[in-house]
Amino acid sequence: ISIDILLLIVYYIIKESEGRNDMNQRNTFQRTLTLDAVHTLANHPTADDVYNFVHTKYPQISRTTVYRNLNKLCDSGDLLRVKIFGAADRFDHHLQSHYHFRCDECGSVSDLDLPYIENINQMCAGIGGRIVNAHQILFDGICTECQKK
Repeated sequence: ISIDILLLIVYYIIKESEGRNDMNQRNTFQRTLTLDAVHTLANHPTADDVYNFVHTKYPQISRTTVYRNLNKLCDSGDLLRVKIFGAADRFDHHLQSHYHFRCDECGSVSDLDLPYIENINQMCAGIGGRIVNAHQILFDGICTECQKK
């Protein structure tokens, strides 16, 4: 192999590596925007809420990008996904174990100030041969704001 070909190969390897680094930087920036939006909204937003918030500041970011980054942030443990039966998932930046409350009237989701039952997974372990890894408890009712109406 000639020195010219070797230099050309090294040049393309470096360029390829820089391109991947730029892509990672872009993804990191977009991921940071998405995470910051959840922190700023601080109301257990849906993916649409997060997208609308980010999109007003950065219209070039697509809905798919925000949704993908929400999933990555949940997978990495930087956000908590709150699954709501019959409605869109919500996203929470409070990562400590806690419970949630959903209002039947307005649909808002909030943290519930209730002691977390640490050993509930172990209490359920073995019932019917199941293995319990985690749990989420969502309480439904009417929030204080809707009670005032």
